[in-house]
Amino acid sequence: MIKDLIVVGAGACGLMGAIVAARDKKRVLILEKMPKVGVKLKATGGGRCNLTNSLDADSFMQSFGKSGRFMSSALEFLSSKGLREFFAKIGVETDMPDGFRIFPVGHNSQTVLDALNSEIRRLDIEVKCSCEVSKISKESDQFIVSSKNQEYIAKNILLATGGMGYPKLGSTGDGYRLAKMVGHTIKEPHPAMMPLKTKENWVANCRADTIANVTIEVDIKKYKKLKATGDLIFTKDGIRGPVVLDFSREITPLLAKYKEVPIVVKLTNFLHYDELYRDFKNKLSSGEFRTLLELVKSVLPQSVAVELILLSGGRLDVPFSKQSGIIRDSLIKNIVQTPLTIVGDNGFDMAMITRGGINLKEVDSKSMQSRVVKNLYFCGELLDLDGPCGGYNLQWAFSSGALAGKLHP
Repeated sequence: MIKDLIVVGAGACGLMGAIVAARDKKRVLILEKMPKVGVKLKATGGGRCNLTNSLDADSFMQSFGKSGRFMSSALEFLSSKGLREFFAKIGVETDMPDGFRIFPVGHNSQTVLDALNSEIRRLDIEVKCSCEVSKISKESDQFIVSSKNQEYIAKNILLATGGMGYPKLGSTGDGYRLAKMVGHTIKEPHPAMMPLKTKENWVANCRADTIANVTIEVDIKKYKKLKATGDLIFTKDGIRGPVVLDFSREITPLLAKYKEVPIVVKLTNFLHYDELYRDFKNKLSSGEFRTLLELVKSVLPQSVAVELILLSGGRLDVPFSKQSGIIRDSLIKNIVQTPLTIVGDNGFDMAMITRGGINLKEVDSKSMQSRVVKNLYFCGELLDLDGPCGGYNLQWAFSSGALAGKLHP
């Protein structure tokens, strides 16, 4: 039987696209290379499944950078509120424990996956797992989708294969290969949303500590505007934490270009040089901070304080006033703008998302249909659009999948 729609990939956007199409009485077939549907969806957010967040559409799109407006039609079609209503209707209530991030009640991704599977069964959507698509071609007004042992025919195709992050969960770049096969161009994919490795090895001595409200900036003149703020954690070979996960989206393409990326880390809650100097002078006047280490510990965890003092050439057990002017100046500079050099990452194996993908200029944002091949649709991470942590990428996946599933003529 010729299907109205074949969905290649059974992640968040693929399942949503299939459901929307089937609700419109379309005959739908889902082809999934993994043994089960929604493998990556189940793992997202550490299994808690941060579905979306409370931002309005404009603020949401701004978080995706200069290409964010591409999402306007998809978000209008399925907003954050609309997504919560969709899940409520299929049995998944949601909550917002921190006033921003929205989760399924119980914070268990399995409840989301179970509900989607139930809706797929209710709509009688055909699903074939362990079915890896090797080729897509178009003859006349029909697509031929080839797998290892079979060919399938459909009037429309929705590519929903995801990017290249966490390949063990099925994201191995198949969609890029298939899109290229029919004439699309791909912006080079880079791993994103993951820990970063530093040239400096002193960070290993600080890995027990988390520092809140840190700002990271790229220290390359051309990219000075690239920055992110959030909690930072030192590791045995670099840095991680929410701010690093977000910022790695900007860093990994620069790493591919420069091999080393200098950054500055502002550790002291936005205190500038003069403000920190005055703060130290006021604290010293109290007489309770007898050594340099005691003083620096008032603004940073001890392990970090020790390393920055040593990095500046200071002596831990000597008072601030007894250190040389050069050392005091160096120390304050190193605290307010700690220099680090990013030299590597863990590649796609540890990447939560992919930066890069199908060129947005080749896709109609009002329908998610290809501008190159009629009746071919795309959604989610496969496109050159990615957002930070906090429900952004899942909302985009569900919204783009839903819009694509409408199969605009």
